[in-house]
Amino acid sequence: MSQTAPITEGEGISPNKKTGLRPILIGLVGAFLLGGGGFYAVYTKLILGENEAQTVQSATPQKRPAPSYMAIEQLTLSLATPGAAQHLRLSAHIEIADGRLAEAEPFRPRFLAVINTYLRAVEPSDLEDPTALIRLRAQLLRRLQMVAGEDLIDDFLITEFILN
Repeated sequence: MSQTAPITEGEGISPNKKTGLRPILIGLVGAFLLGGGGFYAVYTKLILGENEAQTVQSATPQKRPAPSYMAIEQLTLSLATPGAAQHLRLSAHIEIADGRLAEAEPFRPRFLAVINTYLRAVEPSDLEDPTALIRLRAQLLRRLQMVAGEDLIDDFLITEFILN
């Protein structure tokens, strides 16, 4: 059997306290220097700053031409399946891009046909849903854009929607 002798303070391996703190202090000093340098660069707009030309452009409001609207006459449709509501009355406006109303005018009969066809296919129970108007508007806008082109039609606005 072997005997182990007790280790005293002076004999064995003793941890060096100075070398254990040195990497931590170097890391902290480096973090402060890098953080301060980053703050200075952002604060003085060396990085992530706007150019003066961009600042001037954002300060002056840009003039947009007034939108042009094509009125869709009041449509009264009898719904496909009888239910609580049997008729739908709809008035709307189509927002035309950049004053190109004369270019969109020849599409008016096609617009009316698309709107009538879609509304006749919608179930009356779908129209009674509170979110129906939003879905209806989005569907009609997409269909009108397919007819005339996305660059010509900006929006579809429903001004009157009555179920009776």
